[in-house]
Amino acid sequence: MPAAALRNKPSPTQSTAKRPVPLDSPYAPTAKRPLPAGRPREWYVSHNRRLKAMRLAIALLDSGVYRPSQARDEAIRATADKLGVHPPSDTTCRMVRSLLH
Repeated sequence: MPAAALRNKPSPTQSTAKRPVPLDSPYAPTAKRPLPAGRPREWYVSHNRRLKAMRLAIALLDSGVYRPSQARDEAIRATADKLGVHPPSDTTCRMVRSLLH
């Protein structure tokens, strides 16, 4: 038997770090800044739509939905309901699926 096979390998959950890694705990989100003034209304609508799609895509990934084919409109809207946001439009649902892709 090779010597490498006899070495003590760390288990998958055991840390291999030589010293503890400091964590930023508790986590605090960055401060929100106001959106820039003077842009056309469509810019604000698309900006907020992108943010909402990103939040929904992250929530779907956390719940185990990894493929766009798994993210039907009903699943996306159910996730939005769990998050407490308004149900997304068909356009936002397409954006969520494109982010999962």
